[in-house]
Amino acid sequence: MATIFLSIGTNLGERRKNISKAIKLLKKSVGRCVKISDLYISKAWGFESENEFMNVAAEFETSLQPLELLKTTQQIEHLLGRIDKTQNVEYSDRIIDIDILFYNNQIIDLPHLTIPHPLLHKRNFVLIPLAEIAPELQHPVLNKSIKQLAKELQKSN
Repeated sequence: MATIFLSIGTNLGERRKNISKAIKLLKKSVGRCVKISDLYISKAWGFESENEFMNVAAEFETSLQPLELLKTTQQIEHLLGRIDKTQNVEYSDRIIDIDILFYNNQIIDLPHLTIPHPLLHKRNFVLIPLAEIAPELQHPVLNKSIKQLAKELQKSN
């Protein structure tokens, strides 16, 4: 079994319900949910929007391999109404977004999958909820704890 961490966010529709549905589907198709953070409200990141995001971080145990996990999270997004994944770093409002942050302590660099998530250390909406459930988790590339990364980002903002 692999320990994985996900970031789940939404800024359209009934946000709390969107996250709840995503977690329910993840439990069915990914594996056992170990921990879920409190809800975190944030402004849009990387684009302008009047709609605030609601985000959580979640820890799961899964038997899925990384590419199977990616395919599964994308299927869940599609089931919940997400049309397109972000293309060419053009962000937009979305009904649901599920990002794979960590897969065990593996470093994966494939054309459609990079783990750890390459931008997690620049995003408060990821680090704050993640620090709530896994403060001592070590980033295998940056060699810092999530708590450290969150503090550093807070200072720089």
